Amino acid sequence: MSKRDKRGNPVSYDSQEAIDALDRACDLLHAYQADPLAAADKIIAEHPDFALAYAFRAGAIATATDKAFDSELFKSLDAAERLAPKANDRERQHIHAVRAWFDGDWERAIANWGRVSIEHPRDLLALQYAHLGDFYLGYSHMLRDRVARVMPRWDNDVPGFGFVKGMYAFGLEEAGDYRQAEEQGREAVALNPQDGWAVHAVTHVMEMQGRSEEGAKYLSSSANAWAPNSMFAFHLWWHKALFLLEANDVAGALRLFDEDISAGGFGQALELLDGSALLWRLSLLGHDVGDRWKGLAKKWESRCEDGFYAFNDVNAMMSFVGSGNSRAQAQQLDALKRAAAGSGTNAMMSREIGVPACEGLVAFGRGDYAQAIASLMPLRAKANRFGGSHAQRDVFSWTLTEAAIRLGNRALAEALVAERLALKPESPINRAWKMRAGQLQSLHAG
Repeated sequence: MSKRDKRGNPVSYDSQEAIDALDRACDLLHAYQADPLAAADKIIAEHPDFALAYAFRAGAIATATDKAFDSELFKSLDAAERLAPKANDRERQHIHAVRAWFDGDWERAIANWGRVSIEHPRDLLALQYAHLGDFYLGYSHMLRDRVARVMPRWDNDVPGFGFVKGMYAFGLEEAGDYRQAEEQGREAVALNPQDGWAVHAVTHVMEMQGRSEEGAKYLSSSANAWAPNSMFAFHLWWHKALFLLEANDVAGALRLFDEDISAGGFGQALELLDGSALLWRLSLLGHDVGDRWKGLAKKWESRCEDGFYAFNDVNAMMSFVGSGNSRAQAQQLDALKRAAAGSGTNAMMSREIGVPACEGLVAFGRGDYAQAIASLMPLRAKANRFGGSHAQRDVFSWTLTEAAIRLGNRALAEALVAERLALKPESPINRAWKMRAGQLQSLHAG
């Protein structure tokens, strides 16, 4: 007889105790609290025939977007597939989604999880995995709309409603509806202050609106709830570092890099991404980051030939350019070109964005600002194709603006600065760029 989880979804396994334990593990993942994989391992050790527990574990590993974890991903996927004949249709769709992801067809994986979410609107796990997939593929409006599809089937009486509101908040922010995004995000945090994704959504609104002082205070004041056991703390501290950088608190931003962003030892790609993204911005503004580039680049080197996810590769290239490691730069470009010649979702990302972006970064590093602009400028309109958020992809605008100023291209510099000021008119960084662009104009006029 089919049993159900706490949200009413059918589960084929016959132990309610195991199903309840998986619900608790899922809640850790939904809140980005540690350690859902350890919880899953305990369930699997006690219930080795529980197909959905393996699918949960495999999906969590897959959505970390790190090829270094492929062996663990395959172990869980293989076990889930062997148990699939005993699973129900919902569970098999979860398994098929992870298989598609593992095979490199991320779009098909998201479609499978999305189908589960339509057929079972209270399957919060399918919704979260599809939501993360939309993020990695840069599907900004689907981040909003996929969650909107299920909202009528949720309310405060359904466990986990806050997690749905937090995802909806992030989707609204990425779609540009900042007022409603902040409203939904704050409601989600009120329901569960440990919900790192909801805190993240509110933080993104503040980032996009240039509310840097408020954003830094918001993260500090809310940290007692989400930080102690968070798997996501490094990224929220990265956001605070951006807020501090905006206020010209370089020492504070570097302290966050040293003490919080690197707290996990840069053991996974997601942590490395934030390290690169912060140091690149600091370096663009002319700040000395000491030996940090070398340490970060060393961590990236073991991944530079993966050709697994172009977004990772571009951030890795920042570290190789920042550290002056020409050998790793060449290896990374070769890997990207091989990936671009292949098939699957990442091949498209590598062709469209990864290769030209990395060529632009390399050109910037050698002082060829004209080439950097030529490589990066066409990417602005389509950078979403390789995933990430608007805040993360803003690094292209930063790099282009600095390249235009260093090149002395007054017209382009002023155009890029005007674009930035239209979104964040009070930004000290944008105003400083405006002043430097204006000096180019004065020099040209003289």
